[in-house]
Amino acid sequence: MTASSEFYLVQAAQCARSAERATLANQRETYLRAGAAWQALADRELDVTTAREARDAEKAARQGFPGLAEGDTAALLR
Repeated sequence: MTASSEFYLVQAAQCARSAERATLANQRETYLRAGAAWQALADRELDVTTAREARDAEKAARQGFPGLAEGDTAALLR
């Protein structure tokens, strides 16, 4: 997990705690919306990181085995 996704997850958790403690409905809704936005940022960052790692692994596999087709590298990663 990257530092930014960890930060986003911490912020989402903080918003959830603040929403639980909020006494006003509009405050609670604001915290819940903010928490959802932080969670979306964390999810996106994790997706990007996962895709980058897969792309880098495939590129490394192709460099070691130049005759392989694009989709054939998945077998090498197992």
